Amino acid sequence: MIYKKSERELAYMRDAGRIVALTLRELEKAIRPGVTTGELDAIAEAFIRRQGAQPAFKGLYGYPASICASVNEQVVHGIPGSRRLQEGDIVSIDVGTVLNGYCGDGAATFPVGAISSAAARLLRITEEALGKGIEQAVAGNRLSDISHAIQQWVEGHGFSVVRDFVGHGIGRRMHEEPQVPNFGPPGRGPRLEVGMTLAIEPMVNEGGYEVQVLEDNWTVVTRDGKLSAHFEHTVAVRDGAAEILTRP
Repeated sequence: MIYKKSERELAYMRDAGRIVALTLRELEKAIRPGVTTGELDAIAEAFIRRQGAQPAFKGLYGYPASICASVNEQVVHGIPGSRRLQEGDIVSIDVGTVLNGYCGDGAATFPVGAISSAAARLLRITEEALGKGIEQAVAGNRLSDISHAIQQWVEGHGFSVVRDFVGHGIGRRMHEEPQVPNFGPPGRGPRLEVGMTLAIEPMVNEGGYEVQVLEDNWTVVTRDGKLSAHFEHTVAVRDGAAEILTRP
């Protein structure tokens, strides 16, 4: 069952989403060669708690940190630790918050210093793919219209979309129905209605779409070792245009 939110609930989610966006902004300021992913995690947790919210990921399904920090060929769920970022890396940061019982979820991939033109293009196309998906998150469309728009944009530029991990509904829980794949034909799945809330999150690989999970049982990497990027917003379905809830 897909749970539609009232305007009051959307206001709570907007507050949680704003903290997600502000946290990503704080982390962007801190990302530079030499910083560790563990230091970024500490910055994020302290900032989230200063806003009166809680880091949604910490302890979720046993996850040990407040953010996911995935570097280069790491796709998602990278555990922050002692790894120092280097010039030319890209790092995907996923942030979740809980405020007043409601969740916000967002992600972005950042350059570390100067990066290659190929890496910059991957970041640009992935962020644009997120925008293409959000454009379809309007009342009257089908869920897979989001998926199809993302896949078409990504594959049309020579990249691939991850199949094994997808977006999701969100609200009182971080993961609600429905799943939101980043691939598939249009015109399938439930009809979108005003008040549905979705976390749309294309994960885009430079090479093939195949991935694998490392021995820590969390970190997902590209099977071919090529780069991956990840962008995400929490959105509310509206008439005419979706509302992005993870904005500052």
